[in-house]
Amino acid sequence: MSVAMIGPEAEAHLNWLTLCEALEAGHRLPAAEIADTLLYRGKDTLLNRAAWIDGLGQLVKCATIFPGNATQGKPTINGAVTLYSDLTGELDAVVDFHLVTKWKTAGDSLLSARHLARPDSRAILLVGAGTVARSMISAYGACFPEARFTVWNRSPAAAEAMATEGNVTATTDLEAAVRAADIICTCTMSQSPLIQGDWLRPGQHLDLIGAYRPDMREVDDTALQRASLFVDSRKTTIAHIGELKDPIARGVISEADVQADFYDLPAGLYRRRSEDEITIAKNGGGAHLDLMTAAYILAAWRGR
Repeated sequence: MSVAMIGPEAEAHLNWLTLCEALEAGHRLPAAEIADTLLYRGKDTLLNRAAWIDGLGQLVKCATIFPGNATQGKPTINGAVTLYSDLTGELDAVVDFHLVTKWKTAGDSLLSARHLARPDSRAILLVGAGTVARSMISAYGACFPEARFTVWNRSPAAAEAMATEGNVTATTDLEAAVRAADIICTCTMSQSPLIQGDWLRPGQHLDLIGAYRPDMREVDDTALQRASLFVDSRKTTIAHIGELKDPIARGVISEADVQADFYDLPAGLYRRRSEDEITIAKNGGGAHLDLMTAAYILAAWRGR
């Protein structure tokens, strides 16, 4: 079979809920072998991720994260994705990097929300007004069709601009917005906590996307102590991302406080246990999730 060259046009054939089903199916396969390499130059990052899942295939994803690109009107994240045959190791597809990243990142969070957020959730707060926050509107909308969105951003102008695009209201009062939300989704590059645990109320779900480096935090220690903690992958979060690595090192929480990751889905452990429980899901990503997403995109493209 020839190598598939899959670009943004494939998005018309994708569906958030069927992606969630594909991610769940991927976690019923043998556990992925994954390896990451991170290189830094100041605030710039080069991330190489590789994954192999027996029965699904292999993937290599190279990502560059240059925060300063935003001032030039360019994407802050760029890269390339290659997908290989599980049977022969031959190149199966070159898939648009931004397409895979968008659907992997938002699909990861949506899968968590399907299991951890209260089904009656309606008020969704987006903290951050960038590309990821925009993708979460359509993703959450697939599972919570009556959702109302509020957006807060350090730069109010960016939040106001996002509010002109649809079912979104901008706010400058982060505390009030957190207190009013059913789901709080953080999509920032903050190095210090934005969300205070004292603002939280019973029954909320927090979806933490933004912090991906050891020096990044989006919620404070109190939030972590008040909530039931979940991650998409223990391997890619606990020892690598500041949201967990920092408070664990200081004894605020322990590794044992992380109740489950996606590989616990088949056993029914990745779930909300009461209506009043506060849940936090750390979206850390990982090449195995890119592999599951890219394989889903390739299947949808071939079956179009």
